[in-house]
Amino acid sequence: MEKKQLDWSNLGFGYIQTEARFVSNYRDGAWDDGAIVTDANITLNECAGVFQYAQTIFEGLKAYTTEDGHIVCFRPDLNASRMADSARRLEMPAFPEERFVDAVVQVVKENAAYVPPFGSGATLYIRPYMMGTNPVIGVKPADEYMFRIFVTPVGPYFKGGAKPLTIKVSDFDRAAPNGTGHIKAGLNYAMSLHAIVRAHEEGYAENMYLDPQTRTKVEETGGANFIFITKDGGLVTPKSNSILPSITRRSLVYVAKHYLGMEVEEREVYLDEVKDFAECGLCGTAAVISPVGKIVDHGEEICLPSGMDEMGPATKKLYDTLTGIQMGKLEAPEGWIRTIL
Repeated sequence: MEKKQLDWSNLGFGYIQTEARFVSNYRDGAWDDGAIVTDANITLNECAGVFQYAQTIFEGLKAYTTEDGHIVCFRPDLNASRMADSARRLEMPAFPEERFVDAVVQVVKENAAYVPPFGSGATLYIRPYMMGTNPVIGVKPADEYMFRIFVTPVGPYFKGGAKPLTIKVSDFDRAAPNGTGHIKAGLNYAMSLHAIVRAHEEGYAENMYLDPQTRTKVEETGGANFIFITKDGGLVTPKSNSILPSITRRSLVYVAKHYLGMEVEEREVYLDEVKDFAECGLCGTAAVISPVGKIVDHGEEICLPSGMDEMGPATKKLYDTLTGIQMGKLEAPEGWIRTIL
């Protein structure tokens, strides 16, 4: 299989249209068989539920070329499960989890020429999503839905290495108590756009959102979970009902315990204790871990001992171990790697 003639080592993190995508429609109470199609465009009625009441959810995962030349995907079953949870919360019909994984495999196979070669630093980003498609004018769930998956080759999230970021404590709330913060709904990300634009205008890379009820506990950023490293080398991750359950975070917790022998705590993390941590990172599909060097809380600077020059040593071990598993350099736990080709 011949690869596309792309400048793999200089790809940005953006959309490049590929030839094939998967589409399945839900009508009359059932999902159809679905199919691989070539048309990247979608035609919907002006009153479609997705336009009127933001009934849309999505996932994000990646396919990689391993050191031995195989194309693999990392833990797609967890994306399938999380998307089903998101669907149920928005009164959407869950796309069957086994079919989700099969559809991911189909799309990656059809676009194998776009999977970047090993060592390029690039990957194939996979975006499954679902939306309400029939006209809805009263406030209620749609009756018909479309599930789709497209893929796009992307470069590393950070060019030239992951330099520690400066972030700010946000005055905005990302999610409400007992709301939708724990699911991957488009509306959650729409809520964060104003806050991230403001942060960028002020010179910050991201926001730190606090719990909306007391505004004393760390939650997450607009698109990533937090991890903290204690001064004695332990891993701490915030726990909350309104945090999205990150698959990357879940995997890092396992790696920390079982590969690196670290003490791990999943608990409430208070803003006033952040100054006592040695390292901080944002974890998610796009960058795996983005190190944080400084957090600014309304003018007060919290500077992490790991500094602003490079990723901290414990965070680097976590990053190298997880990416080593993803790329086939290290043996993976059973069920983590789905070989596609």
